[in-house]
Amino acid sequence: MTTLVTGGAGYIGAHTVRELRARGREVVVLDTLERGNEESVVDAKLIVGDIVDERLVTKICNKYEITEVVHFAAYKAVGESMTHPMMYWRNNVAGTISLLNTLIGQGVLRFVFSSSAAVYGTPKTSPVTESEPLAPESVYAETKLAVEKILASLSTNGMRSVSLRYFNAAGASSDNRIGEDWLTSENLVPRVMRALLDKSFQLEVFGNDYPTPDGSCIRDYIHVEDLALAHVKALEYLERGGETFVCNVGTGLGTSVFQMLDIATQVAQCSVPHTIGARRDGDPVSVYADPTLVRSVLDWKATHDLRSIVESAWNWHRTHPNGYR
Repeated sequence: MTTLVTGGAGYIGAHTVRELRARGREVVVLDTLERGNEESVVDAKLIVGDIVDERLVTKICNKYEITEVVHFAAYKAVGESMTHPMMYWRNNVAGTISLLNTLIGQGVLRFVFSSSAAVYGTPKTSPVTESEPLAPESVYAETKLAVEKILASLSTNGMRSVSLRYFNAAGASSDNRIGEDWLTSENLVPRVMRALLDKSFQLEVFGNDYPTPDGSCIRDYIHVEDLALAHVKALEYLERGGETFVCNVGTGLGTSVFQMLDIATQVAQCSVPHTIGARRDGDPVSVYADPTLVRSVLDWKATHDLRSIVESAWNWHRTHPNGYR
């Protein structure tokens, strides 16, 4: 029994590969390396190629006896998706359709999908449950929702899937081996680390006049190792015969931007250089998960707190100032 991890050389994918290998599972990674890093694939077979290459995917399925797939291979920059929409529809949706078609043909019928809480758009309230109306506000989010709908329709073909709607992944591996490259990320934590370590960079906080206790936006940050474990739990659920479903993956706790800066200051023992800018269009005031469903169905919950996230990120970035380069 071998797990195929598409996009397994990316940030979350690589951490998931390590979690799978730590549990003794056989793993094969398929990644174009367009945005992934070969160095992040530790202790797993890496095949450089594209999910739309039907012959290659078929060969991998047969040679390595693939029984299940964890699918990360997608573009994920919200701003880029708005300026290059066709690139996102082609890669994230058409590419996934091609992959699924090949997998069904090979009898590979267990599939874990890397989705996003972005499918909710700007939620009316938090914590956000899975029954919150779906209102994507970017092409990126639209592509995630499109794949969720495709997977929901494939039960008639025998395909069973779990779509994990992530909130904000952050941090680095506990052994400091792999982390998130700040040059390819728009996320807050690597940008905070860059502000601490790169004198040429200054963090901009987008708005300090929100109706929150300190005026900054509130988000749900989940340690990337906890997120990796959620994928393993999803595979175990499908292996037990679980049916297709969708769930949030988050801590259930909200953290403001300024709270994040405070903890980073404590960990690094120096203040985070930053400026205050205007609010960004579409930034919701407060978004954090209701993790009730993932806890009850997958028996999963976050085990790392916010300080652990920041400490692991700080350790990785200060020892890898150029990422994997």
